Amino acid sequence: MGQTGLAIVTAIVIFMVGMLVVNLVKPEITNARAVDALDCGNSSISDGTKLTCLAVDATLPYYILIIISAAGGLIVGRFTWK
Repeated sequence: MGQTGLAIVTAIVIFMVGMLVVNLVKPEITNARAVDALDCGNSSISDGTKLTCLAVDATLPYYILIIISAAGGLIVGRFTWK
């Protein structure tokens, strides 16, 4: 029972730290999409740049999914592993 509680607390800490890091990543994504960088708001950019803009935009949701998966996997792993 003690290891399960420790796993839950550790998962909560991982989730909290991950969500704090999101606030550091968001401005960098905005800077990467700016006019002086990728210029994602321009409709006449090349297909490669559009794909790069799409990848930059997908970074934050994937990062949040990884954080939730890591925290959830830690908890589920403790309940299923005996």
